[in-house]
Amino acid sequence: MCGIVGYCGPKPASDILLEGLKRLEYRGYDSAGICVGKGEDFQIIKKKGKIKDLREAVPVNLAGTFGIGHTRWATHGEVNDVNSHPHTNDTGEVAVVHNGIIENYNTLKNKLISEGHKFQTDTDTEVIAHLIAKMYHGNLEQAVREALYLLKGTYGLAVMHKKEPGKIVGARNGSPLVLGVGDGEMFLASDVMAMMAHTKDAVYLEDGELVSMTKDSYTMFDLDARHIEKEVEKITWELEQLEKGGYRTFMEKEINEQSQSIKRAFQGRLDLDGATAHLGGLNMSAKQLLNVQRVEVVAAGTSYYAGMVGAYLLERLARIPAHAELSSEVRYKNPIVEPSTLYFVVSQSGETADTLYAMRELQRKGATVLGVCNAVGATIPRESDGGVYIHSGPEIAVASTKAFTSQISVFYLFALLIARMRHFSFEEGYGFIRELDRIPALVGQVLQRAEKVKEIALRYAHHQNFLFLGRGMLYPVALEGALKLKEISYIHAEGYSAAEIKHGPIALINEETPSVFLVPDDGLRDKVITSIKEVKARGGKVIAVAVDGDEEINDIVDEIIRVPKTIDLFYPFLMVVPLQLFAFYAAEELGRDVDQPRNLAKSVTVE
Repeated sequence: MCGIVGYCGPKPASDILLEGLKRLEYRGYDSAGICVGKGEDFQIIKKKGKIKDLREAVPVNLAGTFGIGHTRWATHGEVNDVNSHPHTNDTGEVAVVHNGIIENYNTLKNKLISEGHKFQTDTDTEVIAHLIAKMYHGNLEQAVREALYLLKGTYGLAVMHKKEPGKIVGARNGSPLVLGVGDGEMFLASDVMAMMAHTKDAVYLEDGELVSMTKDSYTMFDLDARHIEKEVEKITWELEQLEKGGYRTFMEKEINEQSQSIKRAFQGRLDLDGATAHLGGLNMSAKQLLNVQRVEVVAAGTSYYAGMVGAYLLERLARIPAHAELSSEVRYKNPIVEPSTLYFVVSQSGETADTLYAMRELQRKGATVLGVCNAVGATIPRESDGGVYIHSGPEIAVASTKAFTSQISVFYLFALLIARMRHFSFEEGYGFIRELDRIPALVGQVLQRAEKVKEIALRYAHHQNFLFLGRGMLYPVALEGALKLKEISYIHAEGYSAAEIKHGPIALINEETPSVFLVPDDGLRDKVITSIKEVKARGGKVIAVAVDGDEEINDIVDEIIRVPKTIDLFYPFLMVVPLQLFAFYAAEELGRDVDQPRNLAKSVTVE
């Protein structure tokens, strides 16, 4: 949520800023703006709505070679032009863009008003501009540092002052910020995607760090003005990965990339000779892994459901007690941390605020915490004790798809590794790997059946309510299917264990509330069939995601989506894909913006 872009260099700043903001659209936003500097003159243009609305408002050939830009996801004040960033002090000398939330802004604002400052907006960010202006005595870096000492909350900041043209000062506390080092130009952004078209050299800021940049140089320092040396890292993603590649939407592209993204998650990590898995980034010895007596998975949203699959798999395969918990609850429950418990924190972006803060609280209590992330260089992989990158490539659509299947891929690998260390024989491990190696191709087969899913989705898209039901490892997949439909079609949907249908949800059953059942060919199949019959007996419509060769299901349900046959442990890979496709096609039928659904953000960096 929210995005920052800054530029100092020889090129027209407005072009760079608008291009960068366009790259950050995926994060979610409701308004956007830029401030372009030419000498001691600032021009600010900001608009409610999309980047295209801002672009239309920016004058052609707007002069200026340095500037800052922002996409806003409203937290303080309604969505309008005035509350959009950048914000200035009352004299217009200081311009600021800000991600995060200032918790004590109201106290600071009242004090500034008592001193004669005039405010124009309802935002917390405007306070920052006034504070910096108040502290300014000819040194912007010092003024920013002094202002930051008074702030409580989170921030990623980019600041300019008219009296220091060509300079931008950035600061980070709890909200990501990265410097891009170019040839005679410098970039500042909340996400490397904003600057990938211009440089692959990045320097990531940590909390409490600041940077001052001009077109030719940069310096990094902390709140006490101590100089910091940071390593320049290479951005590994390619620019082509940020394009739609012939698809109409990013979500459709990312759903269809899953054969390859799952394969990348496995690549170099499957060891047929040892019938095990290699996960080098764990930073744990075999002895330490063998001493693990319990695993806790901490995550939010789709990552939480992936963690539920992982916890179930660890108990089933590795025989280790495992549990998934919402990261937003962990920090505030005063968690009990035991030395023999291993924690995983799961986040596609690596910046999810709830998950990051939960990780830090666990580490304060002495926990060993491993990150499962996609974005290289993000905060969670940098601060965790070790972990695994999922390598699914950039995920631009707000609703996560390929990241989910890549995240569960990592848990399959970890479960195999632990199981082989404990009780899994060579033959069992070898057979597991051989079937796991088939999954990318089987997912490809599911994708080839998309037209059937589309037909069903179009028939049911105008229903107002849905139930998604599964058992065992398919219960979290049902939760994920319901979430996808809610996220992008705005249809009300709930996920349940199929066993729970009789304990309340069955009251919702009628002809207008379809139920989507996940029907495996394992020991729970007959139980699921019983639940389906309970729904049918009450007049409910049933859509079944079932396995090839299950002919009995034909006479029981109204619609069938087929997936290839595999070992029962692997159906989460195959059955989540039709649910993603179903949500996608239903949303398109209803005319929704599938890549940027209303009110949602890709990277949720506030609590």
